[in-house]
Amino acid sequence: MGLQIGIVGLPNVGKSTLFNALTKNDVLAANYPFATIEPNVGVVGVPDPRLGTLAEIFHSERVLPATVDFLDIAGIVKGASEGQGLGNKFLANIREADAICQVIRVFTDPDVVFADDKDAPDPKSDIETINTELILADLQTIEKVLPRLQKESRMKKDLQEKVAAVEQAQKLLETGTTVFAAGLDPAPLHDLHLLTAKPFIYVFNLDSDELANEPLKQDLRSLIAPAEAIFLDAKIESELIELPEDEALELLQSIGQEESGLSQLARVGFDTLGLQTYLTAGPKEARAWTIRKGATAPEAAGVIHTDFQRGFIKAEIVSFDDLVACGSVAEARSKGKARIEGKDYVMADGDVVEFRFNV
Repeated sequence: MGLQIGIVGLPNVGKSTLFNALTKNDVLAANYPFATIEPNVGVVGVPDPRLGTLAEIFHSERVLPATVDFLDIAGIVKGASEGQGLGNKFLANIREADAICQVIRVFTDPDVVFADDKDAPDPKSDIETINTELILADLQTIEKVLPRLQKESRMKKDLQEKVAAVEQAQKLLETGTTVFAAGLDPAPLHDLHLLTAKPFIYVFNLDSDELANEPLKQDLRSLIAPAEAIFLDAKIESELIELPEDEALELLQSIGQEESGLSQLARVGFDTLGLQTYLTAGPKEARAWTIRKGATAPEAAGVIHTDFQRGFIKAEIVSFDDLVACGSVAEARSKGKARIEGKDYVMADGDVVEFRFNV
């Protein structure tokens, strides 16, 4: 669907290490490897063990997971909203993203200097620095458009609700609160393209021995609510992607982890973008298709091909769990587990689908 998560961070936080690991990552995707669609965009497979199970049932030749696009944003420094550093490039790139992933340094390494002349990790300060630049950029945007909207709303009463939403956003931003953290409805603000209205994810880059430190992780989570947090060691992630699967699992378990940080990031990012998947399978491939949560059956069919949506008749749907329990679609039909759904059906995550349509 072309939705992108922009990766941002202060200097020397491990952002480049993380992105380089992402660009090599081909989780569950031997036949759908990482692809570079621009020099700074990586397409990463979303881990989904259901696909392997479907491939076994249908004897599929290949497995194609859903994907998330990660956009490597130019580094941010204090004053970015005023054009400092690569501020203009930073703001232009981040406006293209649908969500923002902040990489925050928690690790200590004497060979890697800290930003802003610090001498120790300071996650709270780093988060505040990035959020401040985003907030200042949004305030500049509002200051440019709000007087015009207020003037137009005197003649166009239907604009008053939008003006009220923009004024509320401005007041919140002036207190140092992002639109996302405040939980404001982003719909009335959509055409302003406010940076802080985008969903946020935080990646805390820790030392490997800190990954099992639950009190530390809880303290870090308290800094970012309601956003999601991912905890990883970017250096370890770089090593994991170079190892065979069994050796990678052994390394993960040695540091008290069962799943790589990159896998967590892909899954959480997918969910943060408001996406889910439905599944198709056959001899050629088992595949996860990306749709927005709440999509109807015809809309889901249109993801495969627009002709499928235009000519949609009905969809035969079996839940993944029912299909696995029955062992085949034919057996699911015989046991009444296969359903015929029409145009109003709202897709559920993990539906296994066969569409019927007119061409």
